[in-house]
Amino acid sequence: MTPNRVVIASTIALSFISFWRAAAIVLSDLASSAYYVGGITEKAIGKSAPWFILAIMLFSYAVRAVYIEGCAMYVRGGVYRVVHEALGSRMAKLAVSALMFDYVLTGPISGVSAGLYLAGLINETAEHFFHQQHLINDAGFAVVFALVVTVYFWRKNIIGIHESSHKALRIMQITTLMVVILIAWCLYTIFHGHFQAVPMPVLGNIKLSEESLGWLPGSWVQMIPAVAILVGLGHSLLAMSGEESLAQVNREIAHPKLKNLERAGLVIFIYSLVFTSLVSFFAVMIIPDTDRKLFLDNLIGGLAMHLDGPMPLRLLFHAFVVFVGALILSGAVNTAIIGSNGVLNRVAEDNVLPNWFRSPHKKFGTTHRLVNMIVGLQIVTIILSRGDVYLLGEAYAFGVVWSFAFNATSVLVLRFKDKRPREWKVPLNLQVGGVEIPVGLGLIALSLFTLAITNVLTKKIATVSGVIFTLAFFILFTVSEKLNRRRALAANAGHEQFRLDDSEGVSAEILDVRPGNVLVAVRNPNRLNHLHRVLQKTDIRKIDIVAVSISDEEAPFTARESELFTKVVTLAEKEGKSVKLLTVPGDDPNGALVETAARLQSSRIVIGTSPKLTTAQQGHAIGIQWERLPEPRPAISLEVVPDDPAERPSFVNLGPHPPRLWPEDIELLHELWRDLSASGPGHRLRHRDVVGVALRRLKAELNSKERDEILKDISRSTDL
Repeated sequence: MTPNRVVIASTIALSFISFWRAAAIVLSDLASSAYYVGGITEKAIGKSAPWFILAIMLFSYAVRAVYIEGCAMYVRGGVYRVVHEALGSRMAKLAVSALMFDYVLTGPISGVSAGLYLAGLINETAEHFFHQQHLINDAGFAVVFALVVTVYFWRKNIIGIHESSHKALRIMQITTLMVVILIAWCLYTIFHGHFQAVPMPVLGNIKLSEESLGWLPGSWVQMIPAVAILVGLGHSLLAMSGEESLAQVNREIAHPKLKNLERAGLVIFIYSLVFTSLVSFFAVMIIPDTDRKLFLDNLIGGLAMHLDGPMPLRLLFHAFVVFVGALILSGAVNTAIIGSNGVLNRVAEDNVLPNWFRSPHKKFGTTHRLVNMIVGLQIVTIILSRGDVYLLGEAYAFGVVWSFAFNATSVLVLRFKDKRPREWKVPLNLQVGGVEIPVGLGLIALSLFTLAITNVLTKKIATVSGVIFTLAFFILFTVSEKLNRRRALAANAGHEQFRLDDSEGVSAEILDVRPGNVLVAVRNPNRLNHLHRVLQKTDIRKIDIVAVSISDEEAPFTARESELFTKVVTLAEKEGKSVKLLTVPGDDPNGALVETAARLQSSRIVIGTSPKLTTAQQGHAIGIQWERLPEPRPAISLEVVPDDPAERPSFVNLGPHPPRLWPEDIELLHELWRDLSASGPGHRLRHRDVVGVALRRLKAELNSKERDEILKDISRSTDL
């Protein structure tokens, strides 16, 4: 009965992180835009740019609400899944193609911007101390730096999400220190009267160049306030990048998932609003107009050099700003890899990409081939950009706004198409004649499509490059999907990809679980209510959960286990709790289950109800197998969970345990105790003495001629 060979299945999908780490990953992208969005926007629309950036940051809260509703419906949500459910496969492939343009440019624009900041510091230091101008070429240095950072985070993502999220959290902690110092020092400078007012966003202050107007005729655009404001908002959209990363990271957010998702969203909103908006305002207020033109690619560095204070201290703070900028912008490279990897995994699950791409790394279990493809595209983009951050920024906005528009429209469609109850909804819903009208969601979708169309008309580089890239990826997805179907690879479409490790035995150490864990037997992928209950009520900080499949197949891990464990992973992701996955061979499922529990030092076995056996019969069958374990046998309880959530589970203690007595049994025991204590022993007689004598007498009489009569009494008692 001893399982000679077991298979331990693992997947990166069962790695979970706190909402702080999730927020840090997204902020590495969203907050990093503070380093370049102010300069890019001012170059496009003039000194009133901070007001438009502030408006976009406030609007980002509404956009984030749309993503939270989508994630509440689908744990593995985001643009692809939501658009696929609402508008179909073809529109989903088109939407995700535009989104990939966003992700492929996120890494390069962040890496190049970080390189430009660092190059600016090196040149300024050389000029200040050695009187040597332009020691290094800014653009060339930025390209090399971006390549180094991209390769570094490529390696970290090959290792896995915990490595990456830990790094992102540390980066944001250091960034927060810099932000606090920067805000305090800027306020000190302003209070000393060294500032100028930021022009209000009225028609006369919006300076639209021929380049920022794109295909729109400037003669009449600059005469219509609403159109000019739309153009200004379109050029400020870069400040709102990173929302899709929240949807992709949602899968890794720990329990309670929805509450932690909301917390992460709130942290992201407050942090990015304060940092990105204030930097833009402070830069226009403190840096003189003539000097600011020289710092549009290095805006926070220029701000540091124009604060009130001694030059050595300002130069030191400038170095700190650049150091933090290099960290956070490099973190955005990491976020781009994580987000695009998550998006492509969703696409590959639908058999749009070959399963070869999702094959896990032999050592780390990550989807390394997808990471390799993403990083390859980013490296090509960095080289082609030649260090021009404005060029990258113009193209970047295309993927950002169209992915937002597709997502909001799809969530709106699902309000009418999918009537299932929602855990969370975008606010502002009106009830008219029993019909819910999602006013808030509709306004958000309309606003995003208006901005998307405005961007198409005003950003020539973004539109041309974005359309070419989107069509190329759309064609790739379409052709790949057709080839996969021809090769009949759809059999396991949607199944998780697992890393399999063979072992000659199983123990708590081998499976890396703590003693006292809960062992859940899983067999039918459509009957996992017992696992769902365990996930809901178990605190995994104290108790580990193991899902075990007892297989009588010769192969250690078949398509059956793949489908079964995929459903297990889906439930675990929904709750945000880790589960260890194990397959054990055995002709006798009960025997293999009990022995596995003993080897893992489990405190409890959980099973579902059987269509053939009663709960008592299930408990008896497993109890017999427990009796066959070698001494010393461990204390294990058995929990049998019914399919109906309204019914309570039944508990059976395996082996010796205190019996559950009926009230009449307790009353009889007490009556006997009173009679016997009055006959001699007095206060020295205890209830357990009465039970002990009765049991010993029963054992003796079972070996006497009274045995048959006793068995008849037992039978009559069990029939009651």
